Order: sequence, then structure tokens, then C-alpha cells
Amino acid sequence: MMERIPEPELMNEEEQAKAYAFADFSAAHNSFVDLFREKFPDIHPAFNDVVLDLGCGPCDVTRRFAIAYPDAGFHAVDGAFEMLKHAQHLNQRQGFIPRIKLIEGSIPGVTFPQQQYHAIISNSLLHHLSDPVVLWQTIQQYAKPFAHIFIMDLVRPVDEQTVKFLANEYAVNEPDILKSDFENSLRAAFTVDEVRQQLNETDLTNLNVEQVSDRHMIIYGII
Repeated sequence: MMERIPEPELMNEEEQAKAYAFADFSAAHNSFVDLFREKFPDIHPAFNDVVLDLGCGPCDVTRRFAIAYPDAGFHAVDGAFEMLKHAQHLNQRQGFIPRIKLIEGSIPGVTFPQQQYHAIISNSLLHHLSDPVVLWQTIQQYAKPFAHIFIMDLVRPVDEQTVKFLANEYAVNEPDILKSDFENSLRAAFTVDEVRQQLNETDLTNLNVEQVSDRHMIIYGII
């Protein structure tokens, strides 16, 4: 198994943020929402609580989630100002300002507007963290009893050859900065077994870990 190579926690370069804000991630991000619905069919579209989105980036997943659950509000958190700048612009252009509150800050130091949340989601944050435990501790601290947790992230490939194969398969037509970032993110990702170990160490063993594609896993459950 290829050793993990961490990458920077924040993606705060203007060129990088712009590339992510205007890239077409519809397949993966629609899958995020579809899988959430599949795993939590008990949550009605009229769900009217506030969802905490950790590592929201330019809010593409947040907005898709907001369309799927039109009565929900969102607290969307990211440590990168440049990402939030594009998020604000796109949220305003698409009419989501009343429903999506942006919060600049990095876990574990960021202050959230609420003490607890009934739903916590996160897409592609875990592999950016130098210490993944901070994500699980944040979830433990801010989840209401019986909260719905849904995390999606990359799975580290077995070798460098597979990294290159996946990059050519899914990022071949993307700008060079996105293709390079995708490769680095694959190298920085955790394996399914490593995530299960993280959950064991933080007493979150009631969360499930499931690989759902050749490059993605989901971590989900009610805690």
C-alpha cells in the first residue's frame, strides 16, 4: 500500500479557488446528495433544521443539498477566504444567500453559530487534515443526539500507477491545476481501514464506512 503524503490543509490561492468554483463536479456532487438520501430515507425533503457543512469550499455541494432539502438552512464552514469569496458570489447569483450562512474558520478553532446540529455533512475535507481526529471530535461536539452524519472523501489508491490511471480517467480534460490537485489529494487520502481505525479511536464505531466507487468512500450513520 502506498504511504500517505499529506497536502496543505487550506486551498486559498485565487487561481485554485476559481478553478474549483467553476469546475463541473456535477457527477460526484450529485452522487453525494443521492447517497445521503439513500442512507437516510427517513429525512423528508421538508426537513427544516440547520445543516452544518464542514469544508464547504465554493459551496457546490451545499447548494445541491439545499435544492434537495428546500426547507433546510445551512452553516457552511471553510478556512479558505478565496473559496468563500467565490461561494458568496455564486450563492448570491443563484439566490441562496438567505439560506446559506458562510463561516470562515478551520476546525477545531472555528466558532459555530449553534451549539449542536441535527445533520452534519462534509465533502473532501478529511484528506486535507493533518490530524483527522479533529473532524471526528468536531462531529462529536456539535452533533445533536441522533444526528445524521454524512462524510464523503477520497480513498488512497494502492500505488502510484493507480493514481495516474484515476487522474487520466477523471481529470484528463480539467485544467492542469485541478489535475495536479486531484493526484495530490489521492495521495493524501486515507484508506477505508484507516478511517475505521480513526472511528474506533474516537468512539464513533456506530458510523459506517463504505467504499462507493473506485475513488470515493462514505462515512455515515446516526449518532
